Amino acid sequence: MPSLIADADSIYIRATPIPRALESVQQTFWGMYPLTARTADFPPPTIITRSPSEETLFPNDSNCRRFAEISRQFAQRAADRWNDSEELVYVTKLIGKWMAQDGAKVAVDSHPRLSGIMDTINSTRGHGKPTRLPNEFYDPTLIKYIEKIGVEEWFQGYNESQEYRKLGIGGLVGDVVARMVSNAEQYDQFGIKETGGDGKNHGTGRGGENRIQFGLSGCHDTTLAAMLASLGCFNMEAWPPYTSHIAIELFKAKGSRKSPAPPLSAPKTGIWEYLTGQSSKYPSYYAIGRTPMAELADVQKDKLERYFVRIRYNDEIMKIPGCKPAGKHLDGDESFCTLVCLYHMTKGLYLLTS
Repeated sequence: MPSLIADADSIYIRATPIPRALESVQQTFWGMYPLTARTADFPPPTIITRSPSEETLFPNDSNCRRFAEISRQFAQRAADRWNDSEELVYVTKLIGKWMAQDGAKVAVDSHPRLSGIMDTINSTRGHGKPTRLPNEFYDPTLIKYIEKIGVEEWFQGYNESQEYRKLGIGGLVGDVVARMVSNAEQYDQFGIKETGGDGKNHGTGRGGENRIQFGLSGCHDTTLAAMLASLGCFNMEAWPPYTSHIAIELFKAKGSRKSPAPPLSAPKTGIWEYLTGQSSKYPSYYAIGRTPMAELADVQKDKLERYFVRIRYNDEIMKIPGCKPAGKHLDGDESFCTLVCLYHMTKGLYLLTS
């Protein structure tokens, strides 16, 4: 990324409709590019938001009945497993006197719920002394137990159920992978389509987005854990702390492709198939999009060669189990997953979305 920017045409910024997510993404962007790193005529960048019913930046159980149903089933299983455990007996002993009913049992499905107690503890820890709870709430063992049980309630489903992964985080994973693929094949339409631009008004802040280099999304703890758990690289012990983030980086190895291909240009006919990447008649002219790997032509597969993806969670490099086999990662470093492998692996996540 350049050290001085005159426009945000190569930057994709998005946030959920939750105010704190929008504020976080604004503050992060201004932290990366303060006044000293922007030209005097830098226009206000576009921040994309979606209606709550169409949001994919968090697991949207309020819009997908099937996902909500499965979520309740995993929550009930966690309640059945943990409500009478020694861990929650310990938690109740420390904080039960502050429950809605004095001395009530703390449980996964108590009132307030265990996850609600955890949110309150984390919020007060983030704000400091003015909102601090009694000292018992900050007992290290209590916090460890609450987070471990909360993580199982909310995220174990991503480890066990493909349907849960698809419905909970598949749409977002699909967006991210599609952007990386379009960048690798030098195809601009996906970036332009997502940002609502036309690629013509560069530098004006009025739809000049083109060739996205950096995407910044303001999302939530449930987003991060869901994505990591779906890829098999989330520690199922600790809840994502405040200011957590995931960095998904696309790299290109030095050297040329086996069969270099020019950037895609739209054919005169079949524009819908061209935009969606769905074409069997002219596969070499059409964008890959979300086409199943088995349906890609060799020239399309070649466009993904020599590209690698690395994921960092809170600046710790993650290793995706599916990228461990030989040929699916950069030689000598399993943390660099091939784009081909990641594309193939995540197709099972986002072919079915709500």
